[in-house]
Amino acid sequence: MNIDTHKDGSTARLVLNGRFDFNSHAVFNETTDALLRQPGVSELELDFDQVKYVDSSAMGMLLLLKERAKSAAKSITLLNCKGAVAQVFELSNFSRLFTIK
Repeated sequence: MNIDTHKDGSTARLVLNGRFDFNSHAVFNETTDALLRQPGVSELELDFDQVKYVDSSAMGMLLLLKERAKSAAKSITLLNCKGAVAQVFELSNFSRLFTIK
């Protein structure tokens, strides 16, 4: 998976591209950790428009990110979830845990 990061004021948008699975662990954690350490960033938006597949390890990474973001007083929003990704998030009740737009 590739991640492109764009900052606009206090919001950082991570545009995810490819399969979001266990192989994405290192790049996902490095990218999100760096953004969580930035004092000027208060919200992380994860754009799933180009993601066609997520597995259980990716969902675990999102849950851990949510905990780390909460500790850093930052919010997480999931964007453009569609197809199989939206279905997995819906079945897992992620809408109760995350803001999904």
